[in-house]
Amino acid sequence: MSANHNEKSSSILAITCNLAITAFFSGLVIAAVYFVTNPVAKVKAEEMRVASMKELAPQAETFEDIDEKPGWVKAIAKGSVIAYIVPAETKGYGGLMKLLVAVDKDGKILDYTILSHNETPGLGDNAEKEPFKSQFRGKTKEFIEIVKNPSDTEHIQAMTGATISSRAVAKAVKQAAEDVLFYRGK
Repeated sequence: MSANHNEKSSSILAITCNLAITAFFSGLVIAAVYFVTNPVAKVKAEEMRVASMKELAPQAETFEDIDEKPGWVKAIAKGSVIAYIVPAETKGYGGLMKLLVAVDKDGKILDYTILSHNETPGLGDNAEKEPFKSQFRGKTKEFIEIVKNPSDTEHIQAMTGATISSRAVAKAVKQAAEDVLFYRGK
């Protein structure tokens, strides 16, 4: 019985040693892959970030982070600020919506992009598509109000079947415009 017990103990010890060695070498491989790919991933992430900001403010030549406003970016052309790209959050029909909103220095909306949402496909998710998005361009905070009257072209027409999502996006975009004006002291 004692010999059988020693044989089981040494087989458990062997399995444990094999697993430990495998885990150690797996960790080394993962660390090596991370060491090689992390710098490349950081460069690619920055390129994608700049490309997304360029879509929001196409006239900009460069972008600078605003240190006192985390997440905020200044869009610069010919040496002067032409717009601010501001993060915004709001609660939509399906939960939290995260946006980036480009606002010019006078408080007019240039564009926005939705970073994440859980809105209903085919309804609320149309907030990130045309023609809904284009209604915001060039508007100031005073005209960012959701209406359901097609003859009212001064304000934003609600998406059919997605009024809550429409209001959520409008709220976030309007808040971004107000934040930029407050930041600029206007």
